[in-house]
Order: sequence, then structure tokens, then C-alpha cells
Amino acid sequence: MLFNQLGLSAELLRAVEEQGYSETTPIQSKAIPLVLDGHDVLAAAQTGTGKTAAFTLPMLQRLQRKSDGPRRIRALILTPTRELAAQVNESVQNYGKHRPIRSMEIYGGVSARPQISKIRRGVDVVIATPGRLLDHIRQGNINLSGVEMLVLDEADRMLDMGFIRDIKQIIKELPAKRQNLLFSATFSTEIRSLANGLLNSPTEVQVAQRNTTAEKVQQLVMPVDKARKRELLSEQIGKGNWRQVLVFTRTKHGANRLAKQLNGDGIETSAIHGNKSQGARTSALRDFKAGKIRVLVATDIAARGLDIDKLPHVVNFELPHVPEDYVHRIGRTARAGQAGTAISLVCVDELKLLKDIERLLKSEIKKEYVAGYDVDKRIKAEPIHKGKPPRSGSPRPSGGRPGGRKKSPTGAKGRPGKNARGARRNRPRAKAS
Repeated sequence: MLFNQLGLSAELLRAVEEQGYSETTPIQSKAIPLVLDGHDVLAAAQTGTGKTAAFTLPMLQRLQRKSDGPRRIRALILTPTRELAAQVNESVQNYGKHRPIRSMEIYGGVSARPQISKIRRGVDVVIATPGRLLDHIRQGNINLSGVEMLVLDEADRMLDMGFIRDIKQIIKELPAKRQNLLFSATFSTEIRSLANGLLNSPTEVQVAQRNTTAEKVQQLVMPVDKARKRELLSEQIGKGNWRQVLVFTRTKHGANRLAKQLNGDGIETSAIHGNKSQGARTSALRDFKAGKIRVLVATDIAARGLDIDKLPHVVNFELPHVPEDYVHRIGRTARAGQAGTAISLVCVDELKLLKDIERLLKSEIKKEYVAGYDVDKRIKAEPIHKGKPPRSGSPRPSGGRPGGRKKSPTGAKGRPGKNARGARRNRPRAKAS
């Protein structure tokens, strides 16, 4: 279907054409008419299917600028990470460039003062991560009583990251009468429970079966001993002349170590994860998109929502603990109809994780044995440590409140002082990756 068949305004169609699009994706052709008609929508779609435009375009059309009185926030979009908030805001500005709509992003890791200044000057659309937005609400910096449309983007990831209580607190600040849109990669039990309490007689839209991978992703498993993974990765990048590679590790420490090793091999590499400052993360992503660095090493949370056009290669340097995360990872490539390759370097420790992924996909991933990297069958599998589960006192993930974990006030012999309970209660909840 063509965009000009959806009933969008001339200004929006002009912006879409300037972005180089004429035909809709399935999620766009199904969701846009529903949103334009004012329906609440519960939508499931893989990453890279054009879902941002599926809610951005009709939202911009419904937000007709009212000339009387000061600007007020009329649309709120919640996202799980800073990177996704920035990218959604970029889409709002690109598609709304010919309309008098102001938008802004709100997230942690940066100073709150510029955000407060923008809010006071007046804005129509706010794209925010839950933690920092809740901070502004509690400090009286923002008024959400005029919101007409609420969008939860990548709602499944927000639930995974422990934002459910923040979301519920934010919803209490919104008017009861509003249009609600919920976009998720899956329709899990938790997502349906959230939708039941949020959406009003929603229309369901689903364009891909749950946990299916992008059709044009070529998936390969390269068996290799753990100690030789980095050597094999460097060789594949050099031999194949890969110019843009997104590599996943399980931990922040692992991402830093691999980036350092690849740089030592002469391959320009940066790491991106929750311990990096927002400025460092933005700079690394900008350089990666511009081709100044060849490899971006990322953890799952930091990479969630990264939108990189024509990304040809994704590498699982380490398989994820959760099989669904494999689907999200390889969904970074083969976006919007492009082809891509997802390669997993799998050692003996990860064979069970691989089986779990294949069980989820209901198919076996093709194995490719690389000459000179024969697996040493004498090596026994060792358990993979997941680390400690997130606690209520752990730092918030990317997109949450800024700063690291504060020390609890302590009394003699390191025992909590009288203010420790309050300090613990006010700490962020989910752990950064």
C-alpha cells in the first residue's frame, strides 16, 4: 500500500517522500488508519518493521496546532532507553518538519536544566524514559494534564527493565480520557495484563508471529573454543572486509575488554553500555553510523532500539541468557526490507543456550565450521554465571535516572544509619547493562 492511500495530510506525505519512502510496511498499513480514526491500539511487530512511523505519522496528523493559548503537552511517548527516545524524537521532527509541532526528549544521564527550560517554553510532544520523567513530575517541572495521546513503545522491554511501577505512577498524572497505543515485540501474559488496565477496547494488530526472526536475516553459527572467539572475529572482519559490525556481549566488562582487544588488532571499535556516559554513547553511535568506526560492541539493554540503516552484520560474540533476546539482537540487521547476516560464535559452554534459541525458533541454525578453528573436544563445558539479580537498590538501566548508586548512610561498624531506609526506598530499581 502507498502512503498516499492512508488519508495522511499533504504536509506529512511531503515529509515521508523526503525521507525516501512511498510504500508502507505491514504494521504501517494496518495501524495508521486505526490511529487516525481514534482507536486504542495494541500492536505487536518485530523491530525494524517501521513501527515508529506507524504511530508517529497519525499522531502528528491528530495533533492539530491550536492557536489560542500557550502550548501544552498533548502527546506522550514512553520508551525504555535513551537511544530509543532520541531516535523516536528524530522521527517526530523529520515527519513533522512541515507542521508547527514542537517535540523534545527527556531522559537521564544528562543535566535536567535544559529539559526544564524546553518544557517551560512550551512543547506539544514529549518522548521520555520513565525514570527521568517521573523525576520531573515529582519536582513539579511538568504538567501532563493535557495529554491526548499516550504511546508505550517497546512495552515488553520496559517491563523487563522493571519500569512497570514508574509507568503506573506516570499514568496517574494523565487525564482519563485519551487515546492509548501500546507497541510490543510480543504479546506476553504481562503485556496483555498491562494492556487490559491501560487500553479502552483496543484493536489488536499483529504482523509477525511471536518471536519470529526477520525473514531476510541469514543466520549462521560458527563453533569455536571460547579462548579463540576474538581471534576468529578479527579474522572474519578482515577477510570479509566488513565495514559495519554490531557485536553483542553479555556484560559491560566483556564489552570493554573486547573493544580494547579489537582496537589492538587494528580494527576501529567502540563499546556502548549502561556505564558509559550519555555523551560517550551518543558519540560512539554517531561515529558508527558515519563509518568512522567499524565495530560497535554493545550489551542488550544499550542496543535496544538502535536504528541503523543498512546494518549488514550482527555478531553474537556471546549468546544471551534469554532466547528472546537473540531475536531482538539479530533484528538490528535486515531492517525495512534490507538483507543482513547474523553470526553467533558458540563455544561448548553455550550449547544449551543455543538449543534453547533453536527451540524458540522451531528450527536449527546452520553451522559453519571455519578452517583452522577446530573445536577442542577435550574442553568440558563450564557453567555461565548470570550474575546477581537486580535488587531494589541497583542502578536504573539506561534511560533511567542519572548517576550511579548512592551509598547508604551508615552508622557505626557499617550498619545502616537512621536515614538508610529512605535512601534505599528512593533508589532506582533496575540494573544497567
